[in-house]
Amino acid sequence: MPFCRNVALLLVSTFASVATAQVQAKASDQQQTPTITTTVPLVIVDVTVTDEHKNPVRNLKASDFTVLEDKAPQQLKAFEEHSAASQAAAAKLPPLRPGFFTNFSVTQPGSPLNIVLIDRLNTPIEDQAYVYVQFKKYIESAAGSASDAQIAVFGLSTQLYLLQGFTTDRRILKAVLDRRSRPDNSPLLDSGTESMADTLQAAPDVPSELIDFVKQFEGEQKSIQQQMRARYTMDALNQLARYLSGLPGRKNLIWFSGSFPVSILPDSDLPESYRVEADLQGEFRETTNLLSRARVSVYPIDARGLMVPPFNSAEYNSYTSHAPHMGPDMAMATQHTSFNEKEPAMPSSKPANLDDMSKFIQQTFSEHATMLQMADATGGKAYINTNGLAEAVGDAIDTGSNYYTLAYTPASTKWDGSFRKIQVSMAQKGLKLTYRRGYYADDPDSSSKHSWSAAETNAGSGALPPSSRQALNRAMIYGAPGPTQVLFYARVAPASSAAEDTVARGNNPVAAKMKPPYRQYMVDFFVQPETLQLAPASGGSMGGKVEFVVLVYDRDGQIVNAVDTAVKVKIPAAQWATVLSQGMQFTHHPLSVPVKGDYSLRLAVYNNDNGRVGALEIPVETVSKLPPADATQQSSLPAK
Repeated sequence: MPFCRNVALLLVSTFASVATAQVQAKASDQQQTPTITTTVPLVIVDVTVTDEHKNPVRNLKASDFTVLEDKAPQQLKAFEEHSAASQAAAAKLPPLRPGFFTNFSVTQPGSPLNIVLIDRLNTPIEDQAYVYVQFKKYIESAAGSASDAQIAVFGLSTQLYLLQGFTTDRRILKAVLDRRSRPDNSPLLDSGTESMADTLQAAPDVPSELIDFVKQFEGEQKSIQQQMRARYTMDALNQLARYLSGLPGRKNLIWFSGSFPVSILPDSDLPESYRVEADLQGEFRETTNLLSRARVSVYPIDARGLMVPPFNSAEYNSYTSHAPHMGPDMAMATQHTSFNEKEPAMPSSKPANLDDMSKFIQQTFSEHATMLQMADATGGKAYINTNGLAEAVGDAIDTGSNYYTLAYTPASTKWDGSFRKIQVSMAQKGLKLTYRRGYYADDPDSSSKHSWSAAETNAGSGALPPSSRQALNRAMIYGAPGPTQVLFYARVAPASSAAEDTVARGNNPVAAKMKPPYRQYMVDFFVQPETLQLAPASGGSMGGKVEFVVLVYDRDGQIVNAVDTAVKVKIPAAQWATVLSQGMQFTHHPLSVPVKGDYSLRLAVYNNDNGRVGALEIPVETVSKLPPADATQQSSLPAK
């Protein structure tokens, strides 16, 4: 296929020097950074240790920790320290010109992955806009090691969907939020409008039997909606856990949500209150177990911010302060926060009574209890009653980047599903340890493969041979972190400003999913040859077979178009030193993308001879408004 007829030298000294520094840094890190490998079942526990000022405590040793499982001491088989400072990259890229991207990673191997989940299913529409504003504020203000964090963004409605795969490029994250920051009503969330039962109750001469019937019906419908929300949410978290289980290391799941109750309490106002009661603890157990086994620590953030009662009453504070059954977590609405960017919603003028207050307290406690329980079960932290959502994101990423990994082999190999309690302690006083508090002893071999395997299957079909190149197939999974064994720049720009009805030559569209009109884009690869590790050939030259793959994904993670072309590279010995210092350019033929819809490009460079691969993912939205490509721009430097 006529992907590239010539291999040209590209005079990009900035790229060559930075990429070489990155190669050396990665080689050094790979020699120094310990890696947990095992052929027997291990229990892996990530522990964050902070002092009384909430600062991470570093340079601890394995001997400083005592680990118990069901009160029995455990011998550590592996121990690692992870800190944001050690994860800082040895070299930094200069700012890139519009249309240029790179898989050069500013995070080191072993750095945690951060997943932001924007939950529309459980969040009132008026709070969704504030979530986007606060998350964008974090992206724009992140500095230091926080700016190097690998972040992916998912959304949740009645299903889980990917908004942006893992990236450290803040331009891409901001473009995603600008493109998809339109709040949307949850199909299953109570709108807060007055119920039909209240309307009937206020009307004259309405039989009490009819009011009770309508009240019971509405109560049961609300309970059903709550149960559906909870189950949709847990199904999505299960799906996310299975997907993340295929990625190594720790993951921090930052979950913006209006929260949801796992236990739905009976409503004493209803004639048959027991009919709305539900307990989903079994499903919740499965979810937290999947997350823990995938090394996912959950950081729930209440998207509603500072909670206040939906009524106006001077009696409220008195009631909450005297309620004998309320602990500090139950009286959430009376707590104060130092973040005041968002004013709490003003309570209505509706007069309060004890029933109203009791319901508000019970519902708020139930929802917050689920968030606290989720965080505690997975070794994360819940952020409740704070309007500083941007600060909460920063704290979650920072906390989740400074931790110790402890691993041990459990003495008992009886996989009977029982809960095994984990206790981690230290002799030093005044330290706070956060970790998952246990696990369910389910058979490790019974875990099903993650349900996102369809993406991997798709990546191995059509343009890609299915069996021989698993590394390339994995690198092309929609939304996955981009591997950096082969370092490259990519330049993506429209080939023209006009739409077309035909697909560009050399493209492999999926006919059922590719609908005209199309727009063509030019893709240029600028590869650092040292990372290819080309092999010696005849006459002292260096050569090998290099493959360039571009997949077009729709927002559902389905491949709609692909270009896959191999190039035989042969560089004479006399030119090899020059190529190493200056890099190589490979020019791509046009790629067709449907004009209508949201699409992402997944790009990869694959060395067939040794299986080395590099990949990155780019939303089409970030390049669609650029001027059309021309020959001058193709040879210009990536850096500003």
